[in-house]
Amino acid sequence: MSFTEQLRRGADPIYEAIFKHPFVRGIAEGTLQSEQLIHYVKQDFEYLNAYMRIYGIAISRCEQREHIQMFNEQIAFILNSEIHPHQNFCERAGVTYEEMQGYPLAPSAHHYTRHMLNAAHEGTLEDILAALLPCPWTYAEIGQRLLDEVKPGPEHPFYDWMHFYGSREAGVTDKMRELLDQWAEPLSEARKRKLKEQFDASCRLEYMFWDMAYRLEEWPV
Repeated sequence: MSFTEQLRRGADPIYEAIFKHPFVRGIAEGTLQSEQLIHYVKQDFEYLNAYMRIYGIAISRCEQREHIQMFNEQIAFILNSEIHPHQNFCERAGVTYEEMQGYPLAPSAHHYTRHMLNAAHEGTLEDILAALLPCPWTYAEIGQRLLDEVKPGPEHPFYDWMHFYGSREAGVTDKMRELLDQWAEPLSEARKRKLKEQFDASCRLEYMFWDMAYRLEEWPV
C-alpha cells in the first residue's frame, strides 16, 4: 500500500462525514439556499487565492523543472478553470461572480488557509503536498460519488459543478499523490507521521469549510 493510500484509509471517517454533510447533500438534492451558495463562493475565492500563493512557495523550493511545471499548471487551472463551478453557484444564487470577490475570511476558512501557509513557510515540499492534497482529493471523490448517485441531467441546478469535479479533479489528485509517494518513500516513520498530521488536519478543515458555508459562519464580534 502506498503512502497516500495509507493516508486516505486513515482519513476515511472524515471523508465519510464530508460526503454526508448537509451542504454536500444539498448539492446532490439541489436544495441549497442562495445565502449558502453566496457564502461558499465568497470564502472559496479567497481560499483559492491563498492556495495559489502556496503553489508559488512550492515552486520556489523546487529543483526540477518538471515539478515547477506541475505546480505552475495547477495555478493556471485555478485561474482559468476553477471559476466554472463558482459561476454555477453564482448563477443559481442570482449574483455575479465579480460581486463575490474581496470579502474577509470567516473563522474556519481563515484557520484552513493559515494551516496550509504554515506548512509552506515552516515545512518542506512534502509538508506542502500533504497539506494541499485533501482539497482536490475530497472534491474529486465528492464529484464522482454525486455523479454516480444522482446521475444528473442538464436540468439539475448543480449539473456543471458535479461534472467539473467528478471528471477533472482526479487528474490533479493523481499528480499530487504520485509526487508525495515518491518524496515520502525514503523518509523515516517519524517524519511520515508528521506528514499524516498535516494531511489529517486539512481533511478536518475541509469538513469545517463545508460546515462554515452551510451555517453562514462569521466572526462572533
